[in-house]
Amino acid sequence: MATFVDRVTLHAQGGDGGNGCASVLREKFKPLGGPDGGNGGRGGNVIALVDAGVTTLLEFHHGPHKKAGNGKPGQGNHRHGAEASDIVLRVPSGTVLTTPGGEVLADLVGAGASYVIARGGRGGLGNAALSSPRRKAPGFALLGEPGEARDVVLELKTVADVALVGFPSAGKSSVVAAMSAARPKIADYPFTTLVPNLGVVTAGEVVYTVADVPGLIPGASQGKGLGLEFLRHVERCSVLVQVLDCATIDPGRDPIDDLDAIENELALYGGLVDRPRLVALNKIDVPDARVLAEMVRPILEERGFRVFEISAATHEGLRQLSFAMADLVMAARKAAEPDEQARVVVTPKAVDDSGFTVTLEEDAFRVRGERPERWVRQTDFSNDEAVGYLADRLARLGVEEELIKAGATPGSTVMIGGDDAVVFDWFPTIRAGDVDMASPRGTDIRLDARLDEFTGGDAR
Repeated sequence: MATFVDRVTLHAQGGDGGNGCASVLREKFKPLGGPDGGNGGRGGNVIALVDAGVTTLLEFHHGPHKKAGNGKPGQGNHRHGAEASDIVLRVPSGTVLTTPGGEVLADLVGAGASYVIARGGRGGLGNAALSSPRRKAPGFALLGEPGEARDVVLELKTVADVALVGFPSAGKSSVVAAMSAARPKIADYPFTTLVPNLGVVTAGEVVYTVADVPGLIPGASQGKGLGLEFLRHVERCSVLVQVLDCATIDPGRDPIDDLDAIENELALYGGLVDRPRLVALNKIDVPDARVLAEMVRPILEERGFRVFEISAATHEGLRQLSFAMADLVMAARKAAEPDEQARVVVTPKAVDDSGFTVTLEEDAFRVRGERPERWVRQTDFSNDEAVGYLADRLARLGVEEELIKAGATPGSTVMIGGDDAVVFDWFPTIRAGDVDMASPRGTDIRLDARLDEFTGGDAR
């Protein structure tokens, strides 16, 4: 059974908002108590939060569906519905959230970093909140807004300062174990390491982390071996160390060819050209390996590499290597420090931004915008008064004016929203601000009265 997972697809669903309540106060000696319906509660959010104690995405591999609770509906006597609790998903530092199409949503690094994956729906307003001097006792309330549903890809990219790369059985795990307190699995067969191993190394006053990246062989960037699964863990490392096996008994292999093969895979993966590199010629405790290391060292130095002859078994050369890595890590950290204080860029909306758009699509007009679409979702279309209230809001926003400018005429088909749009035949029968609202609760006399003007009394 898998114990380390670094990529999962998560299906998140925010909670629905609770419906508002349409209620009128009815108590002894209070015949005109007025509306007292409470608001619905907010639905819960689904939130990703970095937890320093979490190192894998295994939990979401076994349970990829996460749904927050729904808000409670409002009640009479001004009782608001309870808000639902948020679902907090604890993820490792270095988790990147993307859409299934590859668009980056968030890059969570450092304990406490968070991102709202799916927002809960707003609670609907009760009729007490909807009352006004013009509409003293509304006979309707707003529905709760549905929660947001999103599919996101969680991808873990190890946060380490130094990455040890090389062929299987080159001794990378042994180097991590020798330089730190980490105790990875070590054996004398290829692909012993199936997950990245992290170790903390101290060199003088510098403390940094080292990651052993397993599974790199020729063709790794195209999916061979384990390389494609774990090359992503190299991306965040500021220093690369090529660990070359000088004691290999495989025919046709030598340190120079191994280095060229791994460098080719790193180049094909992309984005790693600017990383400083060191070369560690490992296993020099073997006599023949020491001789081979002395032979290839001048060749590597001619190519511009800084070369260290090491032995993970006897710890020879590890101290010099650790200080060299520390120097490069400190240089990378200084280069990454901002030259000036971080600024927050605020981009205000344009003064002429109406918050919605009206476009002509074949024989229909489509209205898109955050507010119009939310208002439609919160409208109870079985209640004429609620429909009249929606029409008032759309008219005040300027939707009717934009429809006329776009060429809409009475009877034109109008859609508000995207794929799940509300479709209706548009008649500009209700002007915002009409004063005469004397109609029974739950009805709106304007709907039929104004419609007759365009249908000759034959209202639909």
